[in-house]
Amino acid sequence: MKTESTFKYVLRLSLTLLLITAVVAGLLAGVNAITKPRIEAAKAEKTTKALSAVIPDADTAKQLEQLPEGTQIVAAVYESDTAYAVQVTPGGFDNVITMMVGVSKEGKVLGISIISHTETAGLGAVAAAQNAKGEAFRSQFAGQGGDLAVTKDGGTIDALTGATITSRAVTAGVNAAVACVEKLG
Repeated sequence: MKTESTFKYVLRLSLTLLLITAVVAGLLAGVNAITKPRIEAAKAEKTTKALSAVIPDADTAKQLEQLPEGTQIVAAVYESDTAYAVQVTPGGFDNVITMMVGVSKEGKVLGISIISHTETAGLGAVAAAQNAKGEAFRSQFAGQGGDLAVTKDGGTIDALTGATITSRAVTAGVNAAVACVEKLG
């Protein structure tokens, strides 16, 4: 009985592995091509809902092509006749929090809508929750200007219990949105 040489054995295993990875990569590319339009449509729908939640005349809002300089966490700005909606991405406890902040032309916060997050359930996730605690947390920002801080940092915003980092991140996002609107004039 003749045994296979080491070179042929390694070559056979390598080619088998190459074939398997090529097939899997092709399948993943196919799935990505099929699901990408649906994912983009879902993101656009969430953004539209967030826009409507933070400014009263969202149907007239147009996205600005150019963002002011020095607005690192600002992802997009939408301008309507009466207000701006600023999409910001502050870093939370677990990852980035994507949120929309409505700011009047006078620089006052109109509302906040959290589009996506991966914060801890029951703690940081409360900031985005559609319940009394989430609404109470977000409503603290309404009517405020910039330079906000949580009470632990000497400010007026009550942090969510057990989620100070998330509360600070949301506050930083609101501050960035107000600062962006101030730069827009």
